[in-house]
Amino acid sequence: MTPTPMPAVFFGHGSPMIALETNDTTAAWKALADAMPRPKAILCVSAHWLTRGTAVTAMPRPKTIHDFGAFPRALFEVEYPAPGDIALAERVKSLLAPTPVALDQDWGLDHGTWSVLCKAYPTADIPVVQLSMDATISDQARFDIGRSLSVLRDEGVLIMGTGNIVHNLGRMDWSARYGAPFDWAQRFNNAMRGAIANDTPEAVISYGALGADASLAAPTPDHFWPLLYVLGVRRPGETASFMTDHIEHGSLSMTGVVLGEVDAATLKAA
Repeated sequence: MTPTPMPAVFFGHGSPMIALETNDTTAAWKALADAMPRPKAILCVSAHWLTRGTAVTAMPRPKTIHDFGAFPRALFEVEYPAPGDIALAERVKSLLAPTPVALDQDWGLDHGTWSVLCKAYPTADIPVVQLSMDATISDQARFDIGRSLSVLRDEGVLIMGTGNIVHNLGRMDWSARYGAPFDWAQRFNNAMRGAIANDTPEAVISYGALGADASLAAPTPDHFWPLLYVLGVRRPGETASFMTDHIEHGSLSMTGVVLGEVDAATLKAA
């Protein structure tokens, strides 16, 4: 048991090309990792593993999955050879009972996980387990799964989610990476950021109540859902901090959320 719980983090992961880049975002991820206690293991909820039912990777050496199409060959050559953690997978299964959890032998680490971790923990020597997102459950149920897993933070496990608060690929302005965001993207990102800062998770769970802004910001919910799992692990009264808080290409939010004790100067520098 750790004296204080491990922080929990939601990363706005953006394009998989970030794995080949060195920029302010990747520097912020590394600075955050360096400021936190070294995790005993990492449990990641990625936007890119949707299943019917819940599953958790349970193999000693998860493969690096290149789950994308037309990108440079160099991206397909990236490997993240972190070990798995079968004991952690079994612990997750136990904590989520009576909800059935499959111990998966086939998946591995998709780019939502390794494109972040190759920057935050480049030595790939911390065990990593992925938790799938059941596409059939409610948003409240996703938050509740996080609640059930929160105890892992006291056991030295870094719980992280990767996705994007705003993720509309069809509306992206490819001509201007750091140009002005669309007004609906900024409003939705601000609304979610405010709800997180004020510790009102019900406003995040019911994000669809924002109507047209929500429909444009999350036309498919897969990249938003990991945030709900992470917010579920939040402790009463725990502070939320923000990093890499910007929107790229008009409609891709890189906002990151940190729950728990992290050196404030580190986040400010990031």
